[in-house]
Amino acid sequence: MKTIKVLVVDDSAFMRKMISDIVNSDPNITVVGTARNGSDALEKVADLQPDVITLDVEMPIMDGISTLKQLMKTNPIPVIMLSSLTKEGTDKTVQSMALGAVDFIAKPSGSISLDIKKVEKEIVSKVLGAAKSQVHKITNDFKVETPVRTMIQNPEKFSDNLLVAIGTSTGGPRALQQVITRLPKDFPAPVVIVQHMPKGFTKSLAQRLNTLSAIQVKEAENGEVIQKGTAYIAPGGFHFRVIKKGASLIAQVTKEEPRNGHQPSVDVLFESLAYLKLYHVYTVIMTGMGADGAKGLTYLKNEKPESITISESKNTAVVYGMPQAAEKTNLVDYVLDLPEISNELINQIKARGDKTWK
Repeated sequence: MKTIKVLVVDDSAFMRKMISDIVNSDPNITVVGTARNGSDALEKVADLQPDVITLDVEMPIMDGISTLKQLMKTNPIPVIMLSSLTKEGTDKTVQSMALGAVDFIAKPSGSISLDIKKVEKEIVSKVLGAAKSQVHKITNDFKVETPVRTMIQNPEKFSDNLLVAIGTSTGGPRALQQVITRLPKDFPAPVVIVQHMPKGFTKSLAQRLNTLSAIQVKEAENGEVIQKGTAYIAPGGFHFRVIKKGASLIAQVTKEEPRNGHQPSVDVLFESLAYLKLYHVYTVIMTGMGADGAKGLTYLKNEKPESITISESKNTAVVYGMPQAAEKTNLVDYVLDLPEISNELINQIKARGDKTWK
């Protein structure tokens, strides 16, 4: 295995030393340099040619967001953001994910975390994962396409028995932004989402997507009625299921043991959909490390073979793990590049409505 070269960027000399020691503890990774702010980092990138950059969100002179924007425009390299758990920190982290950062790590106790070793395994794991990811040059900030509000003609002719479920992980916030913001306001189905993220970050993600989207986007709450034209994101640290109660679909949000290291888990969400006998289900699996979603997809397809599954192609997935695991089940109906996914969902639902209700 080729040694992975890492540039560590943080305004704290203590944090630079601690993160460097953690990264260097793995024999497959070496820190080739450190930088005290974004401006310093950009000067060193050309000389050091790192494979991965760890980038602090909050720094003087040039902060992490500004640095990331410049990197993605001129020299796209897998970037892992390090952020605090404050509201400002989580908001900026979610913004950085949309701008092209591969992943992030929450500092355990603020900007200068004396206990950074608590996340030692996470740092090493995410650097190894980032080295395998693919990032693309971004010529300008992601611009949201204005959804065509009349894309779904006469939405009242659709039954209420439609549901879209999306599972994603590493690289997911940007992928979700490209899918959710393209759904029209009158989208005649609820959208339920599992994005692997810790507590706090999922709320910031939901709020950001809500400001950009025609449909409503929110963090799921236990016991709430799931409505069409709304997207519900599983809160970090909780499993998310959809259950039938009377004539309504209800969000079931529960604190349990992680499933294969994940809480929320895509498998748990997808398995719950198998019990919605009168609902036509569309599932989407996008970028992410690992195989979460593949077992849930298998269970769902066994119970509801008529359900439709889309996976993101290798061409656009930042990390191809989860989509590839889904495709290996031989139960995926469509393998699509990211920009095609929302259109396919809309076309599938339009075709079903035309067939069912004409």
